[in-house]
Amino acid sequence: MTERPTSPAAIEEAVPARGVYILPNLITSVGLFCGVYSLVQTMSGAYINAALAILAALLFDVLDGRVARATRSTSRFGVEYDSLSDLVSFGLASGLLIYRWALVPWGVWGWLAVGLFVCCSALRLARFNAQAGLTPQGYFIGLPVPAAAVMLSGIVLIYDYLGRSGLPDKTVALLLVTYCLAALMVSAVPYPSFKQLELHRRQPLWLLVLLVAFLTVGYAHYEVVILGGISIYVFGGPVVWLVRHWLGFEQPVAKAASDDPPGRSAAG
Repeated sequence: MTERPTSPAAIEEAVPARGVYILPNLITSVGLFCGVYSLVQTMSGAYINAALAILAALLFDVLDGRVARATRSTSRFGVEYDSLSDLVSFGLASGLLIYRWALVPWGVWGWLAVGLFVCCSALRLARFNAQAGLTPQGYFIGLPVPAAAVMLSGIVLIYDYLGRSGLPDKTVALLLVTYCLAALMVSAVPYPSFKQLELHRRQPLWLLVLLVAFLTVGYAHYEVVILGGISIYVFGGPVVWLVRHWLGFEQPVAKAASDDPPGRSAAG
């Protein structure tokens, strides 16, 4: 017989709350609307608008967690809602974008790449929830789904930035990138989470100068900054992992997780 929870914390996890936190969930909802807008724009052939909508969804995805932690309005409901929103806004939206934009000529290999990408996005989000509290501090295990989506969106934007019109020619590079991103999402490669950055506290002056320069260049040539930055993040993870392995350094590894529901609190 299953033992019933007796502690207040266990009861709170077992019994759904009678309400939800409005502000962080509202922000998550706006991000989800951005993902849906991206899907609509992709189906209409407005690929640049679709890519920009994914970037907008990323801003709201970052913001909802920050707001939830700042207002102490984290909850189990927020974790699940945020994951479902990420699957639509990043997994499905960016997968459909790259398929309609570049992978249609590949036929079965194209839609298989997108199917694998979306499936790995769902697996990555499920593993993130299951391993809540078990991952090494300051790291994600596997490429985050938003980062994979930004990588695909950045490719679309840089193509337009370079003055290319129409759809790209059939190239194996875009197909391989999609498969590679899918594999990295479910890999054991550690990626920095940057959650320890506290820009509201006192920092060295050089950091302020660097951020101002970054924003200046980003405003003028945001396509280059986005693709360059996300490429360093995406492909830098495996490089650092291989170097650490070659030098014999200890790798950040998540602890084993069960299939039981996580007790983690997140945006909500």
